[in-house]
Amino acid sequence: MSKNLPAFPAADEKVLDTCIRLREIGPVVEVEFPGGVAAYLALTHDAVKQVLAGDNKTFLREPENWPALYDGTIPEDWPLRAVVQGGHLSTKDGDDHRRLRGLVGKAFTPARVEAMEPRVQQIVDELVDEVIAAGDGVDLVPAFTEALPMGVICELFGIPTEDRIKMRNWTAVLLAHTTPPEEAFATQKALGAYLHELVDRKRRTPGDDLTSGLVQAHDDEDRLTTEELVGVLWLMLVAGHETTVHMLGHAILALAQNPDQLALAKAEDRWNDVVEETLRYRHSVMMTSWRFTAEDVTIAGVDVPKGQAVGVVYQVSGIDPAEHGETADQFDITRVQNARLSFGHGPRYCIGASLARLEGRLALATLYRRLPDLALAIDPDDVPYSPSFFTIGPLSLPVALNT
Repeated sequence: MSKNLPAFPAADEKVLDTCIRLREIGPVVEVEFPGGVAAYLALTHDAVKQVLAGDNKTFLREPENWPALYDGTIPEDWPLRAVVQGGHLSTKDGDDHRRLRGLVGKAFTPARVEAMEPRVQQIVDELVDEVIAAGDGVDLVPAFTEALPMGVICELFGIPTEDRIKMRNWTAVLLAHTTPPEEAFATQKALGAYLHELVDRKRRTPGDDLTSGLVQAHDDEDRLTTEELVGVLWLMLVAGHETTVHMLGHAILALAQNPDQLALAKAEDRWNDVVEETLRYRHSVMMTSWRFTAEDVTIAGVDVPKGQAVGVVYQVSGIDPAEHGETADQFDITRVQNARLSFGHGPRYCIGASLARLEGRLALATLYRRLPDLALAIDPDDVPYSPSFFTIGPLSLPVALNT
């Protein structure tokens, strides 16, 4: 690659620190991704909002709109092709996007999510029981922050219990920027095969789950091709749990580092505020998969040519002092909730936002009610994070229960 661009992610630097440093250069910066791939990052609140508002118009998601994928600029074995060219809901534009979103959105209406609350609470209670039984030193990531979102989303889509660990592992491999090409493509193939088999199984033996409903929409209304159905399942199962896993991990870590905020949340039952502030302060999504410019555009004063890829960096835009003031990098649940982009903006606003909020509120309220003296058993600086610039969060949170 001939351009002398800053590397992203940078070696020996946390991804968030890299993004903060790049934001000092400008609101939109061209960088070099692994594999020598050039693309842009939108790093400020205003830049991110402008990109999101242009979805399905100025900014497209169909990979055909990124010429570098096809003209030999980007290597054929680039491992992130599995994400960019996944054929799922987030890579569709216009009418196709609206049609698929409309079908899936029926499962996430406020009324349906509200009706799920008793079952989500039951899952939370069962998991906290297991945490207590495990005793001091239990790692809350596999025992709680991963287990809850996986349990909820897999139950919603009819994924058997014995397959959930497999689904979690596939997700981690696909979203890690450290995954070798051969492993990335093998994982994508394995996940695709599993989802095709799931569709066939639900066609033979339908159940009371969303996958069965989508199969019926495919068979009865001819509104979904098989590949579209598999693509929808890919996105909902991967993104539908991954972001909530890390949101819970970030919240637990932030509360451990800010005991005054934890005390306030307990005293005033402000768990909704904890969720909202966590989403701003340490968003689970470091960067979305790329959007492609449909024409020459100017983003927050920076010119970007047609046919370029732009990644929206949620985590650093959430702590943009231009939007959130000088205390932007402080965790404060009393902060005025001004215009936030936690679940997006525009036509791609997160379809599962209400479910994520419900899971976060119930999980944190229950955990700290039943374990009021819960404490980290690790120095926060030693907490390992997922090796991904797409989604990022704690990989391990060992705790002392102090029961």
